[in-house]
Amino acid sequence: MENAALVPRRLDLTGDLTARSVFLFGPRQTGKTTWLRQCFPESVSLNLLHGDVFLRLSREPGRLRQELATVDPAAGPVVIDEIQKLPSLLDEVHDLIVSRGFRFVLAASSPVKLRRGGVNLLGGRARTRRMFPFVSAEVPDWDLMRAINVGGIPSIHFSDDPLEDLRAYCGNYLRLEVQAEGVVRGVEPFSRFLTAAGASYAQPIVFERLASDAAVPARTIREYFQVIEDTMLGTLVPPFAPRKARRKPVSRARLFFFDVGVANALASVGEIRAGGPSFGPALEQLVFCELSAWLAYARDPRPLSYWRTADGSEVDFVIGDEAGIEVKATASVTSRDLTGLRRLAAETPLRTRIVVCREPVMRVVEGIRILPVGVFLSALWAGDLL
Repeated sequence: MENAALVPRRLDLTGDLTARSVFLFGPRQTGKTTWLRQCFPESVSLNLLHGDVFLRLSREPGRLRQELATVDPAAGPVVIDEIQKLPSLLDEVHDLIVSRGFRFVLAASSPVKLRRGGVNLLGGRARTRRMFPFVSAEVPDWDLMRAINVGGIPSIHFSDDPLEDLRAYCGNYLRLEVQAEGVVRGVEPFSRFLTAAGASYAQPIVFERLASDAAVPARTIREYFQVIEDTMLGTLVPPFAPRKARRKPVSRARLFFFDVGVANALASVGEIRAGGPSFGPALEQLVFCELSAWLAYARDPRPLSYWRTADGSEVDFVIGDEAGIEVKATASVTSRDLTGLRRLAAETPLRTRIVVCREPVMRVVEGIRILPVGVFLSALWAGDLL
């Protein structure tokens, strides 16, 4: 298997660090620590997962100033990993930014603890960036079916037993991000909720149905979705509402997870085969992951949404109000598969319309580009698509 540490990543903080410090968020095992070590090999680096580092700085946060007393701020950013474990250290970081001009990269697996009341978020002196699992443009010899089945978490993508590792990862999420952080009152009902949510990912959310499946009140389900977003396990993709809608759009959001392998594990999906019943939702989840990462890494502020009407017309992803992307698991796109894009274009002036599918060769029908998955992803990351 490939060594995940050798895979180049698309994230670039160079421009950010010329003017600001950076909060770098990303779910566990997305490769933040490895990437920071590669990017800033000469920088002072403090990892709060290391017991000795945590112990001395938690006892006396002011030691940070002492330890950096002889360090030249122009030598590069100071890296503090797992900053959420010691939020009080941010007061010292703030002082060092203001008084000595230091730049910091402050990495965290979850922003939950940092967003709680009373935590110093540096008063706008730090930008927020995010690291995602591997995307197609990062992995040598990227394989669609492996990505569909095991996702892009570096340690899992190249694992000899990825399915077992995915189950362990989901268990660790519950233990480390939910139970340890105390973000829900009970981990058992939240675990039932995750199972129910996993079984319906990429679908419009019906809170009452999920509440029934998870055996918890509907108001609690809404709180749980906030937890999913706060811990970066998933994202609620809102519906798109054209300015002059001829058809009534639905108002329910869709849930997507940050990684397709994690989504499969939560849904208890076995091996996925091209054209099989689980392939379509997994392909949508994969395209969501790639689009989300591309928008973030390209610093593109356009929102990601979807469009669906009460009469069943649908476009899987809408970027801003300019691009519509429909994902089809089929290897033969028909005129009927283009209906959603046609109808959305009649309600909002889309510049780009795309169908992502398993057809072997790209083609254009009525101005709609029909692209094989690999062609779509290559063009996306080359910057030639959106």
